[in-house]
Amino acid sequence: MLRKQTVLFLSVIAMIMQIFPALPVHAEEQEIAFLLMEANTGSILKQEYADEIRPVGSLAKLMTAYLTAKAIEKQEISLDTVMTAGESVTGMQGAVIWLKAGDQITVRELLLGLITGNANDTAAVLADRISGSSERFVMDMNAAAFDLGMKLTRFANPQGFDELQAYSTAYDMALLCRAVLGCPVLEECLTTWRTFILNHTVELVNENTFTRTLTSCKGLKASHSAESGYCLTAAAESDGMTCIAVILNAPDEDSRFVLAKKLLNAGFSQYQITLPAFAEEFLRPLKIHGGTESSVLLELSSQPALTVPAGTQIQAVMVLPEFAEAPVKYHQQVGRVCFYQDKTLLCECALLSSEEIPEMTLQSACGKVLHFLFS
Repeated sequence: MLRKQTVLFLSVIAMIMQIFPALPVHAEEQEIAFLLMEANTGSILKQEYADEIRPVGSLAKLMTAYLTAKAIEKQEISLDTVMTAGESVTGMQGAVIWLKAGDQITVRELLLGLITGNANDTAAVLADRISGSSERFVMDMNAAAFDLGMKLTRFANPQGFDELQAYSTAYDMALLCRAVLGCPVLEECLTTWRTFILNHTVELVNENTFTRTLTSCKGLKASHSAESGYCLTAAAESDGMTCIAVILNAPDEDSRFVLAKKLLNAGFSQYQITLPAFAEEFLRPLKIHGGTESSVLLELSSQPALTVPAGTQIQAVMVLPEFAEAPVKYHQQVGRVCFYQDKTLLCECALLSSEEIPEMTLQSACGKVLHFLFS
């Protein structure tokens, strides 16, 4: 009987381990994880341990800022909306701007406090107003993470306090950064190095020193805690490229900036965004069997920009059948174009029919004959 119980217990544990990812371990037991992504194309340029689950500390505030931006986008609030601090700010630990229950503050100042000043009480005010409570806001944070494709991420609070149930990866954080950069309303809080809020009574200084020292900086956030180590998400722009560097668990304050700058410089010097050359005159008509027309012209569904090593030659290969059987719908996929770097497939784009081709019937055949005879 005891053996059966043991087997059942081990089976349950195995199932749980398959459903839930391994929880992160203490920062001291891990290597630095990093990832470099080109934001416009989403291309991963460099990475190491980028899919390993790690604590990310107050980088979670980027999701709090993102949900705030989405609320502004939906016109539920604006930067000028005045919010009233509730009891949730009472006794708030860590970095704060000393809000008390009943204090009033604009959304703009809350965002500056949140990202530029890393203030935990601002996160509580935003969460309470946007979702009704911090608990419901956390549910919204995790739902948004799912929608962004952050498959190995879980948020436990709006502030990013260290908790065993809170974790992410360098890759997932890059996805969040890409989404945050797509919110123009957040530009000020992401890129401000030093400012004052609340009638000039509270000074904010950004831990992300790139906002002061890097002219091409598009901001994002630095953080550190006992569990997560020193972390940094940094973005910069040059010659039409926007690169995002994510550093998790650096050993000290300076090393995260050194590595991030090295990654960003490598992105701009070693890679380029290119639009693969594909002239539309190479799109020969596709023969149609059994249709009211004998062929159909083709269209390329899209021609994506790609981030590739500088000087890369890209080859386009068209994959088409000899013919298609009628009926053919408008914009039906009938083939594809494959873009290669040497033998490496970079992406595929669908080839679509430019019009609808109905199936030939007796009635349509008679109509064609009559049209030919009397035209």
